[in-house]
Amino acid sequence: MRLFVALEIPTEVRDEFAALINELRAADSSFSKNRARWVRPENLHVTLKFIGHVDTGKVDAIRAALEEVRFDELVELRFRRLGFFPNAKRPRVFWAGMEASPNLAPLASDIDTRLKKLGISSETKEFAPHLTLARFDPPGISDGLSEIAQQNVAREFGAARTGEFHLFESKTRSSGVEYTRLSSFPFAKTED
Repeated sequence: MRLFVALEIPTEVRDEFAALINELRAADSSFSKNRARWVRPENLHVTLKFIGHVDTGKVDAIRAALEEVRFDELVELRFRRLGFFPNAKRPRVFWAGMEASPNLAPLASDIDTRLKKLGISSETKEFAPHLTLARFDPPGISDGLSEIAQQNVAREFGAARTGEFHLFESKTRSSGVEYTRLSSFPFAKTED
């Protein structure tokens, strides 16, 4: 099984990104028909930990470790900004950024630490929350896509507050990547 831990985003935020992706896909269709792999809006999420391939027998231990994660406050996110990695001239990834409450990085770190005890590789890069909108192979984009991205660089896409994260399984199908939520884990009490 190929697993990851993530926060889901609200429907209204997802709808904002779906509209943007449709506009960008249309602007870029002739240039990168075989080059751009656009993320389906229903697959958008904030990755807290990529676990990778694990044996099915390890899933219960992963769930038990994730059940122990607790924080006093909800995570707050504001989705804004667009960018390219490593740069806008020859991008490999098109992403949307976010401003997060101070407890998001410690949440990701706690998850990483608990899973490391199970033999799952620890993260090597600093946690940088984002939503991946597209991947380009080979790197590069059309002038049309670049122009629309620049026009939307400071756009606000909405906000989220959550006290729950999820364990997902990722499967590659002929129609694209499919994510299945396996379990949900409340980590902070929601306000009544």
